[in-house]
Parts: sequence; C-alpha cells; structure tokens
Amino acid sequence: MAKALVLKGITKRFPLVLANDHISLDLDWGEVLALVGENGAGKSTLMKIVYGLQPPDEGEMWVDGKPYRPKTPLDAIRAGIGMVHQHFMLVEPFTVLENLVLGLEPGTPFRLDLESARKRAQSLMEALGFEVPLDARVEDLPVGLQQRVEILKALYREARILILDEPTAVLTPREAEELFRFLRAYVARGNAAIFISHKLKEVLEVSDRVTVIRDGKVVGTVRTRETSLEAMARMMVGREVVLRVEKAPARPGEVVLKVEDLEAPPRLKGVSFQVRAGEIVGIAGVEGNGQTELVEALAGLRPYRGAVRLLGHPLPPRARGVRDLGVSHIPEDRLSRGLVLDFSVKENAILGDQHRPPFRGFLGFLEDGAMEARAQALVEAFDVRPRSTALPARRFSGGNQQKIVVGRELLRGPRLLIAAQPTRGVDVGAIEFIHQRLVEARDRGLAVLLVSADLAEVLSLSDRILVMQGGRIAGEVTPEEATEERLGLLMAGVTP
Repeated sequence: MAKALVLKGITKRFPLVLANDHISLDLDWGEVLALVGENGAGKSTLMKIVYGLQPPDEGEMWVDGKPYRPKTPLDAIRAGIGMVHQHFMLVEPFTVLENLVLGLEPGTPFRLDLESARKRAQSLMEALGFEVPLDARVEDLPVGLQQRVEILKALYREARILILDEPTAVLTPREAEELFRFLRAYVARGNAAIFISHKLKEVLEVSDRVTVIRDGKVVGTVRTRETSLEAMARMMVGREVVLRVEKAPARPGEVVLKVEDLEAPPRLKGVSFQVRAGEIVGIAGVEGNGQTELVEALAGLRPYRGAVRLLGHPLPPRARGVRDLGVSHIPEDRLSRGLVLDFSVKENAILGDQHRPPFRGFLGFLEDGAMEARAQALVEAFDVRPRSTALPARRFSGGNQQKIVVGRELLRGPRLLIAAQPTRGVDVGAIEFIHQRLVEARDRGLAVLLVSADLAEVLSLSDRILVMQGGRIAGEVTPEEATEERLGLLMAGVTP
C-alpha cells in the first residue's frame, strides 16, 4: 500500500537562513505523525510547502503514491490535504456555515444552496462526534469551537491528510482531550494526520511516530512508545533539558500591586488580591473567565471600576502611564498587542518606550544607536533566530516572535511584570529559558503576575495560585497543596 505522504530532499532557502535542508520523511495511512523541533527549526515552513503556500527550492513529494507539486492551497485541497493553522484562517463576521463553503460555494452563480452544505456538515459532525453551531458567527465563538470550525472546514473539503500546526496552543486541557479523541477516530477511519506541537506530553499521548527537526534537518524519527519526554527534548535541543522549574523559596517584600474590587466588562465581576516584590502569583482558570479583562485593565488597555494601586500610587488610566510607572506587559496575543509585524526587531524592541530616553533624542527624533544596542541585547540574550535586528517581525517563527516580546518586557527593568501566556507557542528549550528568566527576575525583586492556561506552568512557577471562575477569584492555594485535580475542580466552580 502506498504511503499517505512522502517527502524527499525538501529544501527551502530564505535570506540569512536555510529553513529546510534536504528534509525527507513519510506518513502512513492510519497514523498520527508528530513533528517537533525548536522555534525556527523549519516545521511550519515545511508544512507550508506541503500545503502549497510556498514552493520548495529542491526536492520531491508524493501523495498516495502519486507525484505531488502544489502551486496553491487549492492544489493541496484537491489532493486531499487540509491544514489547521496556528492562527485561524477564518472570516470572523461570517457564520460557521459561510466559512465552510467559502471558495467552494454550492449551487449556481445565481443561487447559493446553503441547505445542501448544511446537511453535509451535519453528517460530518455526526460521523466525527463533535458539534459546532452552524449559524453562529465565528467572532462569537470561543477559541476551542473556532478550532473545530477549522477542522470541519478541512473535512468539508474531503481532506484525508490533516496537518495541525500547534493545535492546542489556545485550548483548555478538556478541549485538548476532545481534539485527541477526534484525531484517534479520524486516523482509525484510514486517514492520516501530522501533529506539530511544542507540548511533548501531548506528543506522547496522541502520536504513533515522532520526527524531530533541528536547524532545518531531520535528526531522527522514532516510534512514540519507544521514546520519552527527556529523549525527545534532547533530540530537539541537542543537549539535556531541565523539564522542571528549579527555584528557591520566594522571599516576598513590599506590596507592589494591590487590587480591590476590580470590575471590567463583560466578564470581570470584582476581584481583590495583592502581588509582592519577589514573588510570582499565578492565575489559573479556563480561558474566558475574566483573565483577559483583568490583564487589560491592569495594563491600561480597558476601563474598569475599583481600586488599583502600584507601589501605593493609583494606577494611571492609560497604557503609556502604566508603563512609565514601571509595569511591563506580555500580552496573550503577540500578533495583535505584542508586535507591529511590519516593524523590524530594532523597532519592536523599544515599542512602548520610544518616547523615553535613551531612545528619544534631540528634538524628539529616535536615537538609532540606542535602538540598535537594545535590539542586539535582546536577540543575543533571548536567542532570537535569525540574529538579525533589521528583519521585520513577520519574518520570524511564532516562537521567536514571542521571544522578542518577552525579552523587550524584561529588559526594560520593570517593578511589575504582567505575563499573560508567556510561553504560548514556544519550544521546550525556550520554555526552560523563559521560566529561568522569570525566576531570576523574581529573585531580583520583580513582582510577577502570571496568567496561563497551562496548569503545569502555573504549578511549577507560582509561589501563590489564584483560580478564576465566572469572573471572580474562586480560591487561593499554595503550590504545596495544589494539584491539577484540585485546580481543575476550582476552575469548574466546584469547591474541593
């Protein structure tokens, strides 16, 4: 029986970087192949080539034994390949059903036949065991359902090979489990899937084989049942990786942030807490329970009611005033709030501080030397690849974009760091690095408010843990008494 997909000698070059260096791999029908590697290793580039978004410079491909060289994603769709991107490719004001048929509109040029599309979508959902409200607007759906829409869109186009790029980055643990159940059922029907992820526990749980890419090359393919977290991390990074956070007990100092009865529409309903210098306070909870409103209110991005004081001073109502008072903010969405994608690394490295010395010089002009020095320090200290300060941010992988944001916010020397999903979309080596930097900053006296959908991250980094549910603080636990089960009950609104 022919392989589902075969790649041989795939090579892709960009200025300053060899993204894919003669990569060869294969995918069997009925299996989930995990593709793992560090940020910038070339995983997403390789899958864009498979999906027809970019042409290879060299190499050959076959789908089900037939030569395959797509020029556009439409060629990939015709070959039975679907891709669920890390950042969803949906038209948000359209309904789910309208998104499904976009580009393949049923009916005639004079009449759109949405009813036949509805019947087909409903039969697909029944066969695959999940449901999406077809008449709801995509912009009104939570991210977990939006991802189902992406999957359903690929299956509506009769995809037999499904590529999922960081599919659990924005999912809760329960939503991730539902995705894994779907994947197992999908390949059991004779289909095949490629699963790209930085979360190695999930790779062990859902895949049949694992292919590791490092610096644009395949360094090995192993059967999942014959490997381990430590072995995969070592193959990815090329060295031993500490998969647990090593930190001394916190030594909390003065109160840096004091929040009293904070309310912000539509979900935040009144929360009170404190964060002291030299401690990390973690906030756990299912996304959509007020965490976004809390972070944006504290960062000066959303109006609120209640009292917020920073080092005894009322928090200014605008983001610039908040930053000038010594607050850094790692936003949960790096693309809409963290970066200007068309700006260079040098420009992004000073965003939010461009009005302050040393970056603002005589007559208000920007000081290029100071900007370049900050950008060079950032790419070196946070291992941003490629090492260019002139490239626009959009030219970097998602993980390297995240490193630019995290590095910028830490290098400015804040008193309070609000870190929302600080390692989302980041590889295991960079996660270790960022976690170490957060702990080092804590030990130097930085107050850190950590908001993360990754329970393991909250448990390993936090000195105190607050659980949000329904827009309120449902409970506070110490790391010693916290378990994923206890936090999960609090997140569900159940008192353990």
